[in-house]
Amino acid sequence: MLGIGLVGLGTIARAQHLPAIAATDGLHLAAIASRNAALEGTPCYQNIDALLQAEPDIAAISLCTPPQGRFDQAMAALHAGRHLMLEKPPGATLSEVEALQAEATARGLTLFATWHSREAAAVDSARDWLVGKTLRSVTIDWREDVRKWHPGQEWIWAAGGLGVFDPGINALSILTKLVAGVILVSADLHIPQGRATPIAADLHLRAGNVPITAGFDWRLDHDEIWRISLTTDQGTLLLDDGGARATIDGTPLIAGENHEYARLYARFRDLIATRQSEVDLAPLRLVADAFLTGTHHPTAPFQS
Repeated sequence: MLGIGLVGLGTIARAQHLPAIAATDGLHLAAIASRNAALEGTPCYQNIDALLQAEPDIAAISLCTPPQGRFDQAMAALHAGRHLMLEKPPGATLSEVEALQAEATARGLTLFATWHSREAAAVDSARDWLVGKTLRSVTIDWREDVRKWHPGQEWIWAAGGLGVFDPGINALSILTKLVAGVILVSADLHIPQGRATPIAADLHLRAGNVPITAGFDWRLDHDEIWRISLTTDQGTLLLDDGGARATIDGTPLIAGENHEYARLYARFRDLIATRQSEVDLAPLRLVADAFLTGTHHPTAPFQS
């Protein structure tokens, strides 16, 4: 049984990571590291260094802390000889993740940079359906209410926190799983006064000659829209509900409950067993390109 040390016990960890670990054969939650939270019946430590020192038999660490400051935590885990799973985004910068990848390779450890939306129920079927078809265009519409999904979380508005790209990168992770060779053409970033990251973004991308547009917005005040439309020479594939449902010209292809994190932890287990790593930086690279080349547009101040 592979013991997992979970670092960070916030909303996503409680809603997704804990039940996923419990549901995955061959894994068990061995310890927690969190400054502000504890879990009854599980050894809890104030930080990752204390966990690593006190629990030498824990072979694997899962980091679900904000990207800022995660690099030092991740490197500490690798230096202690532990396999490592990273919540998305895998780091605050591309350079950080590449350094982690080099360290894991040098030590013969597994590094798994996860993209949970790629594991949504309909994504694999959508990819299979696209085989042999000519893609003509892609439209992404990804909107939600930041106050619902990130209430009071100031880190998302600081440099490295991604802002609206925190959910938007989920769409980009699905896109880059379905479509090869995606590059950024231009970006418009709508940034609230006094904040470092955007509340909305409009992207123009392409894959070869295929035009791709993406609209991300955190100002939707009801429900959510997580939708990708892919028009081909043989019909239009619509992925909805973050990849949980797929239709072809309105006819259902597949729908199901998402078990994204359980699939991630099963993959982590299997990667460790075979001493492999999986680090795909394509989604983060597109976000980095948007920050590097995007046009900034100031918007009204935002208060959490």
